[in-house]
Amino acid sequence: MERGFVHQCTDHSALDRLACGGPLAAYIGFDATADSLHAGSLVPIMLLRLLQRTGHKPIVLMGGGTTKVGDPSGKDSQRQLLSDAQIEDNIRGIRRIFENFLVFGEGPTDAIMVNNSDWLDDLQYIPFLREYGRHFSVNRMLGFESVKLRLDREQPLSFLEFNYMVLQAYDFLELSRRHDCILQMGGSDQWGNIVAGIELTHKCDQRQLYGLTTPLLATSSGAKMGKTATGAVWLNEERLSPYDYWQYWRNTEDADVGRFMRLFTDIPLAEIARLESLRGAEINEAKKILANEATTLCHGPKAAAKAAKTAQKTFEQGVIADDLPTISIDRTELKTGLPAFEAMRRAGLAASNGEARRLIKGGGARVNDAAVADEFAQISLADINADGVIKLSAGKKRHALVRPT
Repeated sequence: MERGFVHQCTDHSALDRLACGGPLAAYIGFDATADSLHAGSLVPIMLLRLLQRTGHKPIVLMGGGTTKVGDPSGKDSQRQLLSDAQIEDNIRGIRRIFENFLVFGEGPTDAIMVNNSDWLDDLQYIPFLREYGRHFSVNRMLGFESVKLRLDREQPLSFLEFNYMVLQAYDFLELSRRHDCILQMGGSDQWGNIVAGIELTHKCDQRQLYGLTTPLLATSSGAKMGKTATGAVWLNEERLSPYDYWQYWRNTEDADVGRFMRLFTDIPLAEIARLESLRGAEINEAKKILANEATTLCHGPKAAAKAAKTAQKTFEQGVIADDLPTISIDRTELKTGLPAFEAMRRAGLAASNGEARRLIKGGGARVNDAAVADEFAQISLADINADGVIKLSAGKKRHALVRPT
């Protein structure tokens, strides 16, 4: 609790007693809607890591089955439905992320990854309704936050999505039976679904299970955790380079440094207290430590050291580092001229051409460290510098290179 992971728990004292009695198994579910998770999923990932480091067994439940339905929690519309092949590809990508944070194996505290399609795909509809559906009250389900928000906003909620909470509750029952799992964890928006699983298991197996939720995070300025102006902060390096990941943490707001260190690093609490007390320019050193530690966990120590070195060259030594994010643009495009806003978008410095043009109009865009004055300005072969590249910048902290090919 000192690190800020706990929001709600069904029975703190009983769960504490069980945890003191030896390894217990706990799970968190992740739907496979993309081939990577993003930084918004880091709190549950780190909670599983903390669980393992304190002598317990983490279970990563991949929603190969529930992804076909779509969790309505926090969503304004139904998710896009994916094919079985897409879901399997996504699970493979997500598995690589967890291998950086957890130790997998066959031991009593080794992590395991399971897929709920193993038991959901073969369910027969009528027998399932007769056996388990009778334990759910529609009146109560309509009061769950994930459902109530959609209905209050008069946004459609399909019957497919309405089934999600039943399937998630059934997951908990299955994991209790298959892996002796007694604890489900998740974000605070999952509280109703978790409680439903506890109640279903008690009715079916007369077994007591437990639930624990984490707070849903936002930055001190109110921004959603894991989001930037150019999109999600992905955890797979194919979607976001280790350098850009390092920069995300380096750019943490001053007020969030201590909180993020407690949640997203293994730094001892006493050292975090010292670092978060720094003021003025010294807090930047704490941010670098946060960036190094967070990037080491996600991408490994070599990638973290390389990102830190690139940042030092770029920001402290004023030279162009080879490891800055780089895009290739054909020389024929540059020969005729390419709009600077288009290059900014391609380089990931803006989410759209419109956003890039607004960046230029606001004076935040630079080409080779010179401000771009005209939103319709172009870059060309004449902009290639002595290093054989064109440097693009959005503000003072985000840079990318254009390499002509």
